[in-house]
Amino acid sequence: MLKKTRIACTALALTAVAFASALHAQGKPQDIVTVVKITGISWFNRMEVGVKEFGASTPGVTTRQIGPAQSDAAQQQRLVEDLVARKVDAIAVVSMDPPTLEPVLKRAMERGIKVVTHEADNQKNTMVDIEAFDNTAYGARINERLAACMGQQGKWTSLVGSLGSQSQVQWADGGASNAKKYPKMTLVDAKNESLNDAEKAYGKAKEMLRKHPDLKGFQGSSSLDVLGIGRAVEEAGLQGKVCVFGTGLPSEAAKFLESGAVGGIAFWDPKDAGLVMNRAAKMLIDGKTITDGADMGVPGYNKVSVKKGPGAGIVVTGQAWVEVDKQNYKKYAF
Repeated sequence: MLKKTRIACTALALTAVAFASALHAQGKPQDIVTVVKITGISWFNRMEVGVKEFGASTPGVTTRQIGPAQSDAAQQQRLVEDLVARKVDAIAVVSMDPPTLEPVLKRAMERGIKVVTHEADNQKNTMVDIEAFDNTAYGARINERLAACMGQQGKWTSLVGSLGSQSQVQWADGGASNAKKYPKMTLVDAKNESLNDAEKAYGKAKEMLRKHPDLKGFQGSSSLDVLGIGRAVEEAGLQGKVCVFGTGLPSEAAKFLESGAVGGIAFWDPKDAGLVMNRAAKMLIDGKTITDGADMGVPGYNKVSVKKGPGAGIVVTGQAWVEVDKQNYKKYAF
């Protein structure tokens, strides 16, 4: 009888523990972590505003943003590996080099972790890739503005943060394709790598100006490219003689827009991208899907297009780009 009582008590205790564990699991916030290319630069500081805003406005969710201290695909990979080991609920990653992340993102999904990517429409191991716009069209439009400034003739070159950054390479290639419309425009030394570093972009720009004294234009891709190029152009006193257009943030590019060293920039709001990535991650956790024409509740993503990605996931594309110059950049306070 005593033995039966002990067995009953043990069973009751185990049931209580299991029930308590279930209650704990139900009350545990869903952990969504955003992994960016590099921390400490204005672009991703702005993205973090959106990441935090989503967490603060969404019950039952915690959000945070991390990233490597340097522009290094291997460092980013290690951060993602740590998140997989911790088995967070979802990872939203702005891929530095999509192929580098394929194995670790595959493991993440195998463990039940939801995966969202950004600027990586070639990523196979993702469930949803978020693109702010059609990347080739964006690059072509930047180049069209550059061509107009150059009078559609002369030598020009392009910079990218890295040759592994899928979207930036697409922008540069979109620009090159657009320039083919103008037989008097000549692309030289395409896709110089700046490593998402304004100082390195500055060095590359000076190198190009020395190598090609008759250079007439630069197309930048990283948000820091125009800062380095603008500085080189300004130091050489070439404002009005060399045209510079590329991706950038108004607050950072302001002084070069004012001096004329940079003719214009284009961008999408990183805050909005952070919001959309985290919203997509939350939808995946809740078992929901994003359909063609869906409204993600963020400007520029009110009627997204959806297509199948290179893997099992989908690519979700918005219409979120903005272009500014000296006349209107002050409208954007970031």
